[in-house]
Amino acid sequence: MIIQHFTDNDLYKFTMQYGVVSLFPSDVVRYRFTNRGGDQFPEGFAQALRQEVDSMANLKLTKEEHKFLQEKCYYLPQAYLDFIAGYRFDPNEVKISQEGGKLEVMIEGLWYRTILWEVPLMAIISELFFKMTGAKPYDKAKRTQIADDKMKIYSGLGLKIADFGTRRRYSFENQDDIVATLNQYAPNTFVGTSNVYLAMKYNTTPIGTHAHEWFMFHAAKFGYKIANKLALENWVNVYRGDLGIALSDTFTTEVFFRDFDTLYAKLFDGVRHDSGSPLEFADKTIEHYKKLRINPLSKTIVFSDALNPDMVKQIVDYCKGRIGMSFGIGTNFTNDVGVKPLNMVIKIDTVMVNNQWTKVVKLSDNPIKHTGGAEAVELAKKSLGID
Repeated sequence: MIIQHFTDNDLYKFTMQYGVVSLFPSDVVRYRFTNRGGDQFPEGFAQALRQEVDSMANLKLTKEEHKFLQEKCYYLPQAYLDFIAGYRFDPNEVKISQEGGKLEVMIEGLWYRTILWEVPLMAIISELFFKMTGAKPYDKAKRTQIADDKMKIYSGLGLKIADFGTRRRYSFENQDDIVATLNQYAPNTFVGTSNVYLAMKYNTTPIGTHAHEWFMFHAAKFGYKIANKLALENWVNVYRGDLGIALSDTFTTEVFFRDFDTLYAKLFDGVRHDSGSPLEFADKTIEHYKKLRINPLSKTIVFSDALNPDMVKQIVDYCKGRIGMSFGIGTNFTNDVGVKPLNMVIKIDTVMVNNQWTKVVKLSDNPIKHTGGAEAVELAKKSLGID
């Protein structure tokens, strides 16, 4: 059984789930698996994945996990913690099939229920793939040494670093080893992990706010033109100033900053970069804050897109003294083991609106990351005035 702990999941799934429970308890959605890298899955993979998914029905929040969330995640109310104490994964929400080397995975059901599947499912797919293909990783000593060498670089640069590597990790065991290694640099350099269980195990901070799906859902339900503002407004209404890092690229950074007016720029502590050139994004962010007469040094950019030591150093050299910086590093920590990581995502795909399935869209700053199908993407571009 690959997922053995209820909180072996990223924090932003729980923080978004509370938002969904609060505001959209009756909305139905679908998620789909996308194999961006085109890797071929071995024979019998779907059956093995099915067994892993079915085994998750037995997971439940432990008293230790409940206590940790109560103490560390002060922004999650007791009523929500009691709700997830009674929550159980329903494997019937997950449909899995395989034709040759092509894997199909779809999740369908009430949004407040299905929202927790994405991260553990991706972690299972990644770990199971390497097990069934006989991948030969570096030994533990070399894997942890690589992570330690990176942290020495980041520590020397005076940075704040978090682990964001659950979704595409080589294995749970490896992420556990990596977080243990990173935790030696707490609290000055290592500030926490997105993985709630490992945050509990190593007594560090669970980190996360919201993902693209929060904005994508709002666009499908209420329209593209109002999606950013309404998604931000609803987030503020739920969290009242906590969890103040806004994801900026669901419908391109240009459109986001068009909607990120003085109110939101002052309410939110900063923004997260997740696609496109980080240096161009930094310039746009700094310019936007200055235009609103806000000191960029009072705000933070959380960089989180495909980071490695060379890219991080480039960003630091470019941004130092201009704006606050923090870094969430994923696959380069948890799957730098001598094998090729899977390039995959599980994203919200459609939303039930007025008894009809409505396609959701993401217009990333990197066009390769656009999702939603050609027709829906073009409609979104036209609605938002994007060339």
